[in-house]
Parts: sequence; structure tokens; C-alpha cells
Amino acid sequence: MTAPPAPTAPPEQPAPPAPPPVRARIRVRTPARTAGCTITTDGSYAARLARAAGAPDSWYPERWTLGSAEPFAVPLPGNQPEEPSTEVLPMADGRVLVHRVVGERHVFTLLYPTGPGTGEVPLGAVECGELTLLPPAPGGTRAYALAPGARSSDVWLVAGGAFGPEHLAAVPGRCSGGVWLDGTDRLLALDRELDGRTKTVAVDLERDGEVSPLLQIAEDSDDRLLLADAGSGLLLLRSDAPGDDRLGWGVLGGTRPVRFPESLRLPDLTVTPFATQPGQVLTPEACGVALRIDGPAAGGGGSWLGLWRPAARQVQQVAAPAGWLTGSGWWTRDGELCLPYATGAAPCGVARMTVPPTPTAAEPARPEDAPHDASHDASHDVSHDPSRATAPDADGDLPHPSQPPPPDPRMPAATRPVPLQQAPLGGRTAGS
Repeated sequence: MTAPPAPTAPPEQPAPPAPPPVRARIRVRTPARTAGCTITTDGSYAARLARAAGAPDSWYPERWTLGSAEPFAVPLPGNQPEEPSTEVLPMADGRVLVHRVVGERHVFTLLYPTGPGTGEVPLGAVECGELTLLPPAPGGTRAYALAPGARSSDVWLVAGGAFGPEHLAAVPGRCSGGVWLDGTDRLLALDRELDGRTKTVAVDLERDGEVSPLLQIAEDSDDRLLLADAGSGLLLLRSDAPGDDRLGWGVLGGTRPVRFPESLRLPDLTVTPFATQPGQVLTPEACGVALRIDGPAAGGGGSWLGLWRPAARQVQQVAAPAGWLTGSGWWTRDGELCLPYATGAAPCGVARMTVPPTPTAAEPARPEDAPHDASHDASHDVSHDPSRATAPDADGDLPHPSQPPPPDPRMPAATRPVPLQQAPLGGRTAGS
């Protein structure tokens, strides 16, 4: 397939002088590069590090255009090969943000194609220890980074600001993760380790980094948020509140507690959600969820796909396309899962998989979804306090698929959850 000509490069603007880097402790640690690619929230562009032909140890940034009739890739090599630890992130205008470590500094640059070469817009640097890019922001015009520390973690705006990198917030505790909670660049969820426990908190970037509790399933549990769908409020999380480390789901501002389905327990396998279906307003149970499933290293490892919806009884496991950029993909509103892949014959491709919707209205409640008896659990329901959620009794066995369980009179078959953008967060509305 012949790649279409590269889009006309935007006129190069003179870069403002970079501010002097902010000093912190100088013990540089960089995250290892992970397989796959990073995709904008609207699915229009992707970016990854690619290996140069004939030079397996030589890396360069590559931009994928996904919004055209046929996807195509544009290489963006610099003057020298990239380090394997270099991070790349696509922007909504087609440029690619590159995060490099140079000496004791984290340097940020925007790349764009200029015909035969690569244009660069230097953005400045942050001088600190560990720093990693956060997932693409919903707006697509700005990019953020997290610099975790032993006692405090800093959130930086590294692209889209007026004068280079800007310090936005300092969050007490050591933070990791990073999930956007709304359709703007305002509410950011971080997994904060403090006093020996990890809990997810919401950071309001428009209120000087004001922190509110988000997940507190049990006092002695470690709770981490993995994914959030802004339209329906669907939350995918991992917690050891049921007694062992489990995947669970809930709805921010909904009327039912967090649940830990037996269908998401796959023995000896590592299951990680990486994409949720958009457009399912008020129906989080119908949201498609794409799972990356990794086999045990002792058995040869390997990765494949899992397809699941909260209303479903089981995970549908399917083979990944050859050359899948592992752990990356996006859903369309119509329920089509798009998976980028690269092979020798097709260096830039997207495999599309249509997943039929799962009916939810007639779905009876299952024992695994039963909440705790309120007299035995002091936690709060998300409908009363969306900054907290309760853990259900995880001892119920999943009935055999051919034998539907009897309805549970304590719970309705379907609920009307509050969408995330209307749910109160920490005692106020997200738009206040």
C-alpha cells in the first residue's frame, strides 16, 4: 500500500525562550519503554517508537494518521537515534510530543513532518528525578507529566502552555497511574501511596491541584483506578478489598456499589483493561471493555485479547491480529474495536472487530454482584458519596451460563446511573 503524501506542515513558529529548569533531587530514573503505541482520545492520531530498518537498536518516532480512509505512518527521525526510554505522545493537531532525558533534565519537543525532514519546536525542560508523560488529555491540545517523589508528586503541563513547562500541582504522597475523569483537562485521577496504602484520588487542576478522595473501598485495601469512561461514568479498577487482587467495576455517582465479577478472574493470567466504548451515556453496563491478557512467563507468555461488558457473564477471549501493538486500541461508538498492528507486509494497519451489544434490561442480578449487608459494612454507596465505594461479597459463585440464576429481589435488573459529568465529586459538581 502506497502511503498518501504527508500533510502540509504547519508554519513553524518561533519558539519562546525556554524557562530555566526547576531543580529538584538529581537522581534520574526513566520509565522503561512499553510495547504498543499511544492514541489520541478521539482516535485520529497515534505515535510510537519504531525500529529503523536494518538497525534493531536504532529507534525513531513515528506518527500514525488514523482518521483517514486508510491509515498511514510518517517517520519523524531526528538528528540522532532515540533512546529506548524516550516517550512519545500524539497531539490533536498531528504533531508528536517527545520526552527525552538529557543529562539531568527532562526535555520536551514537538515534532512534525516537513516533507523530507522533521520540524522541531523545543518546549523547554524540567529538572527533576523521575518523570513520565500522562495519558493523552481529552482536549488534545495540551500534554501533562507526572513527577513522583517519596513525599510529594508534581503534575506538570509540558505542552500547550504559554511559556514552556508549567508546574500545576503538588500532591502529597507518591503518585502513579493517571486517568482523566471528565471530557476536559480538569479532573485527573492518580493512585497515591500514603501511609503504607494506595488509594485513588482526584486532582482538580483548575483549583490549584485540590485533592479529593475517589476510591476508598476498605480502610486496609489498596485501590487503583485503571480506566474511566467520561460519558457513562464507568470505572475499571483493581483492588485487594475482596481478599486478593481483583479487577472490579463501578459507576461514579451511581446507585450500586463496586463489584468484582468472577468472570474477570482468569487463573494464572494477567488481565489489564486498555479501552472502553464511548457513547454509552446512562448505560455503563453496556460499555464494551477491551482487555489485554498475558499468559504466564513460565508457559511461554504471549498476549491476546479479551472482550467484556459489565452486563456479560464471561470474557470472550480472541486471538490478537498479527503484529498487534500490544495493549493499544480504541472503540468506536458503534461497538467496533480498532487494533493497530505493524508487520513486514503491512507496516501500518488497523484491524477492526465488531462486538455485538449485550442486552442489559432483562439481565438478572448475579450473586457476585450482591452488595454487602449495610449492617456488616460501614463503607458508603457511590450514590451517597461518589468519592467512596463499597466492596461486595466476593464469595458467590458464578452460575453456569446455561442455567440462569433466579432474580435477586434486593436489586433491580437495570439501574439508571448518574453520568460522570453530572456526578458530585468530593461534595461539589465537576463543573463548579
